[in-house]
Amino acid sequence: MTEREFADAVRGLGGRVFLVGGWVRDHLRGIAAHDKDYMVSGLPLEAFETRIPVAKNVGRGFPVCLVDIDGKLREVAFARKERKEGAGYRGFSVDYDASVTVEEDLYRRDTRMNSMAYELPEGTLLDPYGGEADIRAGFIDAVSEHFTEDPVRSLRAARQAAQFSFTITERTYEYMEACREELKGEPTERIYGELMRALCATRPSLFFEALRRANLLDIAFPEIHALIGKTQPEAYHPEGDAYNHTMIVLDTVAAETDSLKARFCGLAHDLGKGVTPPDMLPHHYGHEKKGLEVLEAWNARMTIPVHLRKAAAFVIKEHMRTPRMRKQAKQAELLLAIEGAGLTLSEFCAVIRADGNGHLPEYLEHGETYLSAMRAIKGSEAPEHMRGPRVGEWLWQQRVKCYHQLQQGKL
Repeated sequence: MTEREFADAVRGLGGRVFLVGGWVRDHLRGIAAHDKDYMVSGLPLEAFETRIPVAKNVGRGFPVCLVDIDGKLREVAFARKERKEGAGYRGFSVDYDASVTVEEDLYRRDTRMNSMAYELPEGTLLDPYGGEADIRAGFIDAVSEHFTEDPVRSLRAARQAAQFSFTITERTYEYMEACREELKGEPTERIYGELMRALCATRPSLFFEALRRANLLDIAFPEIHALIGKTQPEAYHPEGDAYNHTMIVLDTVAAETDSLKARFCGLAHDLGKGVTPPDMLPHHYGHEKKGLEVLEAWNARMTIPVHLRKAAAFVIKEHMRTPRMRKQAKQAELLLAIEGAGLTLSEFCAVIRADGNGHLPEYLEHGETYLSAMRAIKGSEAPEHMRGPRVGEWLWQQRVKCYHQLQQGKL
């Protein structure tokens, strides 16, 4: 059915239907909105399911129906009120009967810009808590003290500050900090999900800065918090400690590429500096090896997908020696190994360039040319008498020879 047919059907049953959530917020921001979420009020679930073709009820503890609207399965929730009775985001009792009003539903939401609704079919805006004004002013402001009832809302506010370049209000920072103890017990997959969304922002550093301001960074991401105060040689790092450096690298990589993998590598490249002993500072000898250990500990605490972990481990291991590498065989080896780590050359170079204040060694700057020539040599071209490992040895020697000739201008 079309959206208009759906709205007319709900109204015909005596209910009201609204567009809610991020679609409303983004529409008012002038941003192309994609996923539509609907809310129904003033109507019992039984009456709805009797008259509306529901594909599936996917709600846990409260009804959320999947309905085919305009050719896509859309979520349709019922207006609800919540009471906090336990820990975490599942520690709620929920009322969703037909007496719950749209204003009561919107009041339970996190921030004012997320507490608006368009009533259908007319498209009338309902904004009882001032969300449109917050969007115009660029503010992220909690609707009420109910913000603290789901601790991951604090990460969501930080993430949206990074996504929209909005300012979090002082009151909301206080609510975020109030989530500190309960955040310790949240499932790490929820925290990881907010991290991945934050890394997609134009300036991902704002996410970490907001959590730091709210006194939550050490709870959510202790590996990043550990970088604070880890001084570095001023001649190479006038920007300050390892945390400041990491934030600059992260934002620089984000400005160059949309690649989530490259951005995560930028975030992780200096993790080892967070465990440098105080008496070694401002130097960080061996932080590449230590960084691999920190990455594994992070993964043990919060599962990181293999493709991200593998790429980050490669960057952690190689980022220091890459600009200093002089032996041509080693350069060729590194170029050929990048792809094996699950990275493209451009992703790897984005991190190395950001870490090196915009500079790349020549062999990376022209890496695509070198790689193309080396990859053009195939193992099938080996002499006929060669078998097994000898083919691999021959292939490696020929590719290094090719690289050397390119460096000497002989090809």
